[in-house]
Amino acid sequence: MQADVAIEVRNISKKFRVYLDKGSTMKEKVLFRNRRKYEERMVLDGISFSVKKGEAVGLIGHNGCGKSTTLKLLTRIMYPDMGSIVMYGRVSSLIELGAGFHPDMSGRQNIYTNASIFGLTHKEITARLDSIIAFSELEDFIDNPVRTYSSGMYMRLAFSVAINVDADILLIDEILAVGDAAFQAKCFNKLREIKAKGTTIVIVSHSLGQIEQICERSLWIHEGKIRAEGAPREIHLQYLDYMGEKMQQSLEKKKEEVPKEPIKTSPSNTPNSLLRGVSEGPEVGGSLEAGTPEREGKNRETASQEVRQRWGSGNVSIVNIQVMDASNEAKTVFATDEPIIIRVFYTVKKRVEDADFGIGIFRNDGLQCYGTNTRIEQFPMFNLEKDGSFELRLKAFSLLPGKYWLDLAVETVNGLPVDYYTKAVFLEIYSVVGDVGVCRVPHEWKLDL
Repeated sequence: MQADVAIEVRNISKKFRVYLDKGSTMKEKVLFRNRRKYEERMVLDGISFSVKKGEAVGLIGHNGCGKSTTLKLLTRIMYPDMGSIVMYGRVSSLIELGAGFHPDMSGRQNIYTNASIFGLTHKEITARLDSIIAFSELEDFIDNPVRTYSSGMYMRLAFSVAINVDADILLIDEILAVGDAAFQAKCFNKLREIKAKGTTIVIVSHSLGQIEQICERSLWIHEGKIRAEGAPREIHLQYLDYMGEKMQQSLEKKKEEVPKEPIKTSPSNTPNSLLRGVSEGPEVGGSLEAGTPEREGKNRETASQEVRQRWGSGNVSIVNIQVMDASNEAKTVFATDEPIIIRVFYTVKKRVEDADFGIGIFRNDGLQCYGTNTRIEQFPMFNLEKDGSFELRLKAFSLLPGKYWLDLAVETVNGLPVDYYTKAVFLEIYSVVGDVGVCRVPHEWKLDL
């Protein structure tokens, strides 16, 4: 065992019996024995991975792929049929929040009961009691029976107990949507604090954005195996690409018997092969043209040197990107707080309903500085049916000196990529002011000397 490893999972497998029909009473079991037919389903098939101390790892995949089963195996709620799992340190799990709560007991009494399940002594719970109650914001109700709590209050108390155990390993399953928006933000900030203290975290979530904000690595579980693992953004784009193709196949299958009108295509449409390959970034002049055979050939030659990639269905393709200053002059070097205009041209190969445009800004070390899209900013729904363009004006690019890249995306409203172009544009920012950090925050000084 390596000294820096917190979790070791070696070749675990788990299968379940799925009954087609099963009698619930003795009479039914005797009279309808044939109903007890079942099939065995392999949920996990030889999965192996390890998690380092202080590392945060996200588990992603479609429903039924084995994510939650993996987490339950880690918590020893169930055990694998084959393989081994070793955990180093105290484990706290946020899987079934409130498991062990008694409805007739007060919130205070349930704190003692629930925290003891996580292995805390009475003395340790008493020392943490005030912190748990304060975090839950239930001071006025803490001595009331929990059966009088709303579902949100119930979840707040359960989360507050689990998060204050001071565990070495924290396991989380789809519970980050606890309470109202303010309390969710509070929970998220608490998780960041816990991670900063060196706690190992494993998260199962369908909220890819949450995983990207906390985790250094994602594991994509597919049909009982680990299909891919690596940096969250890269793995998530591959996963979304897969889900988009799966959804498209499902839609096409439903429309097989419906007569289709011929789809008009433009000669300038980017071939789908380009969306799966590596694309060259913008020239020094601040403009990018994609989709030409010459450029595609050059892309193949530079694929080993560049890491720019594109994902998506290819129904819409970004073919040209222009980066300009306020005077419409093309350039890629700007001063801090200088306005930047980004104009993106696209071609439509096939109609996309409920589309949205997005942008992500990253520092060259991979730190995400900002991201938004038309869906987040509540633009009315729109469809893409013909070639067009969109423009984004950054009124004051307030990032501090350094090198940055932009991700540009055309997506469907549910987040599936149509053309997600990572590292589409590279920028360099300079400044004559010696600020430190990531961005410049508008401010003013007032001195009364």
